Amino acid sequence: MTIRTVLFRLHWLLGLTAGLVLALVGVTGAMLSYEEALTEWANGDRAFVAASDAPRLSPAALKERVETQRPGLTVSSLTLWADPERSPRIRFAGDAKLSARPPTLYLDPVDGRELGEMRLEGAFATIRKLHRWLLLPGDGKGWGRSITGICTIALLLFLGTGLYLRWPRIHSWKIWLKPFLKRPGRPRWWSLHSIAGTWLIPFYTAIALTGLWWSYDTYRNAATWLLTGETRAARAPRSPGAPPQVHASALDMAWATFSASEGAGAHMALIALPGPELATIRIRFLAAPSDLPKARDEATFDPVTGARLSQTRFSDKPLGQQMAENMLEVHRGRFFGGIVAFLFFTAALAMPLFAVTGLVLYVLRRGARRRRSMAAAPAGATTSRA
Repeated sequence: MTIRTVLFRLHWLLGLTAGLVLALVGVTGAMLSYEEALTEWANGDRAFVAASDAPRLSPAALKERVETQRPGLTVSSLTLWADPERSPRIRFAGDAKLSARPPTLYLDPVDGRELGEMRLEGAFATIRKLHRWLLLPGDGKGWGRSITGICTIALLLFLGTGLYLRWPRIHSWKIWLKPFLKRPGRPRWWSLHSIAGTWLIPFYTAIALTGLWWSYDTYRNAATWLLTGETRAARAPRSPGAPPQVHASALDMAWATFSASEGAGAHMALIALPGPELATIRIRFLAAPSDLPKARDEATFDPVTGARLSQTRFSDKPLGQQMAENMLEVHRGRFFGGIVAFLFFTAALAMPLFAVTGLVLYVLRRGARRRRSMAAAPAGATTSRA
């Protein structure tokens, strides 16, 4: 048995097992690529309000209003916009009684009344669990995480074995990149399978290498060290009980300081309040609408006095640190711009194509082998009788 035969059998064996999971992960990943845009479209009647000259409520006032309307819940973050027609968005801390996070709310920026819960939030939460853990029990601590991690490694094996199996004796751009769909039968399917795979090798390699970031802690630590030269800091254990409360005066003081300095005219600001994993008031913001989601500057403030504690700019960080802190954006391609993000979306959406074409090739090959065996049987029998 030659190396080529071994790799060929490994390739189709993985295709009949991990290929089906990768097809599902690819489709769900493509859906998650434009989660923000789809969510904003579905919530257009509550994410936007009529512009008004009336003064808008401060973050502390918004927090107090919504917690009064929703007793027992604690606001964990507020998203505010410079555009007067964008309504603030409120997220709550996880509710121990419900074992889940309450729905995100849109509020009127003037009087703080509820405009409605975020549509599609629950649907995308389910899609995310399907993408990451296949909806298996245990979520990130169950078998689903291990299965998707193994299938991600299988994707890298797919790319390596597929490239080896289609390595031509004569190299030209037509052989590598041009499909020959006019040929009937198996050659047509093989051309579609192999040529499309060649075009998408760079994208699948990037998707697989970044996807392993969430599958294995050892891999994540090693990748962090390669990108930043430092090991990933261990996450502090969650403190039991309700998250600490932030002083209203400190929140408004932090917001006033931020708005008068680095946050003046900021397109979007995400205010994260102190909780089990955060000891300060943290404001991450985009300075302009044209900025990519990755390019968020950050400032932190004391939760008691509202005094500024630190300030970091995205542009001042080395490229490796930018990537490590925005691995989700790298995984989705948005780190490199809108065009690359669309190519990543297309590649993820094409995952089922390889499962289907690979399965068709497997069936056709088995059928051809069976026909050859049937054709050879009479000749063998005749020779035996002679």
